[in-house]
Amino acid sequence: MKSFSLGMIGFGAIGRSLVDRLNKDTDGLDLTITALVRHAPESQGLSNLTFVTDVEALLRSKPELVVECASQEALAQHGPAVLTAGVDLVAASIGALSQPGFEQRLESAARKGAARLFLPAGAVAGIDGLTAAKLAGLTQVTYVSRKPPKAWKGTHAETLCDLDSLEEETLLFEGTAREGSRLFPKNANVAATVALAGLGLDDTRIKVIADPKVDRNCHEVEAEGAFGTLALRLANFPSPDNPKTSFLTILSLERTVRNRWSRIVI
Repeated sequence: MKSFSLGMIGFGAIGRSLVDRLNKDTDGLDLTITALVRHAPESQGLSNLTFVTDVEALLRSKPELVVECASQEALAQHGPAVLTAGVDLVAASIGALSQPGFEQRLESAARKGAARLFLPAGAVAGIDGLTAAKLAGLTQVTYVSRKPPKAWKGTHAETLCDLDSLEEETLLFEGTAREGSRLFPKNANVAATVALAGLGLDDTRIKVIADPKVDRNCHEVEAEGAFGTLALRLANFPSPDNPKTSFLTILSLERTVRNRWSRIVI
């Protein structure tokens, strides 16, 4: 039986869901998982899951791929070390790349280790088409994030309005993807993904909206360029364990991991 060693940075709601889904069908692989956490929790009842508390121990497990699903801070702290060690890294906290110089830092680490950094589509679709369109030239890309008020709890939005009393949609932010990602780091990973796939963080315009009339996390992308026009709208169910995260985010990470060992990749 072929084996596959997977490393993880973080084991919160996203990490637990990802591991559960991977273990339901390992595609005939002997899958072992090592998760880097701040404090090792009690056993999760999984024989193929081990917890470590430092990145050196994670790398000693010789992972073939590491998935970051913790936070922008965790990606900044551990991402460069993983790439420098020559291990490919999948980053869920893509918003971290909006910080000045961090994208270049990760690229430098990847070059040094001859590794690759993968930025999954996460909660949005159409990223493949947007990156292809970029090759011929884009003239405009806009992104709108529309979520129910509870999805904005614990964010900068609480300083702008009373989320519990909203009766109509409320614009929380309008500006560049870089600034939006800075103000809403836990909610703006999609904004950074769309920006990096297209016109960049400083030329991609975004709107952030709290809307009490929706019960899903909605994403809208519009683009124009030499290819033509693109208009996309998704209405994602939130993750049962975290309303700030779309269920599709977990599925996107699962797809990225499975593509690593699949013979046919889409």
